[in-house]
Amino acid sequence: MHGNPGTNTVRSVRRMPAIAAAVALAAGMLVTLGAPAAHAAAGATLPFSSVEAESATTTGTRIGPDYTQGTLASEASGRQAVRLTSGQRVEFTVPRAANAMNVAYSVPDGQSGTLNVYVNGTRLSKTLAVTSKYSYVDTGWIPGAKTHHFYDNARLLLGQNVQAGDKVAVESTGTQVTVDVADFEQVPAAATQPAGSVSVTSRGADPSGQGDSTQAFRDAIAAAQGGVVWIPPGDYRLTSSLSGVQNVTLQGAGGWYSVVRTSRFIDQSGSSGNVHIKDFAVIGEVTERVDSSPDNFVNGSLGPNSSVSGMWLQHLKVGLWLTGNNDNLVVENNRILDTTADGLNLNGTAKGVRVRNNFLRNQGDDALAMWSLYSPDTNSSFENNTISQPNLANGIAIYGGTDLAVRNNLISDTNALGSGIAISNQKFLDPFHPLAGTITVDGNTLVRTGAMNPNWNHPMSALRVDSYDSAINATVNITNTTINDSPYSAFEFVSGGGHGYPVRNVTVDGATVRNTGTVVVQAEAQGAATFRNVTATGVGSAGIYNCPYPANSGAFTLNDGGGNSGWGSTWSDCSTWPQPGQGNPPPDPNRNLAKGRPATASGFQDVYTPGKAVDGDANSYWESTNNAFPQSLTVDLGSSQAARRLVLKLPPLAAWQARTQTLSVLGSTDGSAYTTVVGSKDYRFDPATGNTVTVTLPNGTNLRYLRLNVTANTGWPAAQFSEVEAYLS
Repeated sequence: MHGNPGTNTVRSVRRMPAIAAAVALAAGMLVTLGAPAAHAAAGATLPFSSVEAESATTTGTRIGPDYTQGTLASEASGRQAVRLTSGQRVEFTVPRAANAMNVAYSVPDGQSGTLNVYVNGTRLSKTLAVTSKYSYVDTGWIPGAKTHHFYDNARLLLGQNVQAGDKVAVESTGTQVTVDVADFEQVPAAATQPAGSVSVTSRGADPSGQGDSTQAFRDAIAAAQGGVVWIPPGDYRLTSSLSGVQNVTLQGAGGWYSVVRTSRFIDQSGSSGNVHIKDFAVIGEVTERVDSSPDNFVNGSLGPNSSVSGMWLQHLKVGLWLTGNNDNLVVENNRILDTTADGLNLNGTAKGVRVRNNFLRNQGDDALAMWSLYSPDTNSSFENNTISQPNLANGIAIYGGTDLAVRNNLISDTNALGSGIAISNQKFLDPFHPLAGTITVDGNTLVRTGAMNPNWNHPMSALRVDSYDSAINATVNITNTTINDSPYSAFEFVSGGGHGYPVRNVTVDGATVRNTGTVVVQAEAQGAATFRNVTATGVGSAGIYNCPYPANSGAFTLNDGGGNSGWGSTWSDCSTWPQPGQGNPPPDPNRNLAKGRPATASGFQDVYTPGKAVDGDANSYWESTNNAFPQSLTVDLGSSQAARRLVLKLPPLAAWQARTQTLSVLGSTDGSAYTTVVGSKDYRFDPATGNTVTVTLPNGTNLRYLRLNVTANTGWPAAQFSEVEAYLS
């Protein structure tokens, strides 16, 4: 979320256990049958099955995999796709009985065309229209954004039934088309008009799409108060938004039959509620993202005890941008495709909202977000949603709020500026309400999620906890998580605004991490988290990256709750970022282990803080509280190190007179129990020799926490160091 953007009953596919879902994704199937799981399954129950183009038979060219921002493959499902030139085709093996298909595709900017469709070798009279009209979005006001949103979706009723094992092919007729994935669905017959309902056609709506049906919809809503407005099969064009919608049901014959053409369906700041919207499509004409325009299916409030179900929403800025009173709203069983910004955003005030069993693909910002602006979102949840290819932000983002839950979602292929799930205190605007109470993140499966952040110039993980604008003090419980094939890290703890705010009260319990590109835990904030029953295989670089961001902002403590395996190693060099699959580099005996590491002290004078002793600048320095010996400085090296040599410095300036400091060296592996490594003795600092002394540590020394205990200084009544350096040799 970057600034303010403004019931299909077919259930022939069951949810899968998290492991089965991950295997199916890897094999090119988005949804397949799976055995029941003891824990609730991840993702939505969908009426279609998807087949990746790269796993199909093709005469075209496979592209990817690629994770580079701004490439076609990086935005594709599975990070791979198939490029077709004129006459080339991709042939899918149908995974289930179907009579309809939807194809995710991309064509070059400024071009349009068609795809021929073949069933078992026979060409259909129908073609599938493809266009770049809704793609190639630029958002230059968002730092780090590039042209994105390359793909679009096009659907077609085949006019016949196909069975599992049949072949359906699409063929380029001239325009270069990159095919990503095909969805196969058995669409039921159109529903019939409910008894006692008011049809929009009875009030003059034009189902051909030629005339303006706006007033007919308004008149039908007014006539049906407390009842049902019926939207028969057809295309209906609305030229302005609806408002004053309350105490009414808007119902269509199904999302493949009843289609409303408008970029702004409902726009209202308040409603008495009891609004139920279901079983039709709203397809817009949004080709760019204009955050000042309410180009949304719902903009504002539906009122309490309302619902949205069985909808097909496409080519809008946002599906639902919800403000005001939406208490106890249920949003379920919908498809939200090709939005230029969020799929859904609870923009503060939400109470008891349930967003569940929805499918979202190709969002231009967060697919699902809660943003606690003006007042907190409370007691609301995102549950059992399937999210694919958000191309400029997160799959799910929680920005502040109280007692919120993210449960059993399946999220894949996030792109730039986004994680699979972000739990964050990034406020964007004020008044903002930070995370509070208990934030529950349970049972989620994340596949190929996480990205390189071009603003930070370092990665974002599959699951990120971010004290961006303020400390995280809520209880954050992350449980039963599956993370597969993250291009970078699995879990990240960071203060993304660069302020160094702490992340506290986090527990990660029960996680399976497979084939993470770099590390399992990317710890950059001060604070702590407890890890329990976290297992990892196929770790690309090291188990843990524990380096403060910004430097000297404080240490992050990983508490071992037991049952962890496969990720015990620590990245050894905070001056470099691990690259995917690089492995931990061999120790560099010439690298200063203390540089940029968190430093604390028994006290400091004025602006001469502990971090100045490890900042790499010999002209800045730490000075302890004056006239209060003994004083100590402690540096957290991040992991146990076989240090053999210390270099202690004072500013190399003639103005600094020679002096002798009396000190001892202590070490600890846990930050609690310290032992003496080198006993107390005098060390002379002399500008004539660079104001530098060397302390040799005995063989066998292994320490994570290095402490210098100073009892005297002949030049000043305080301990002083401009640099504390530690080396392996």
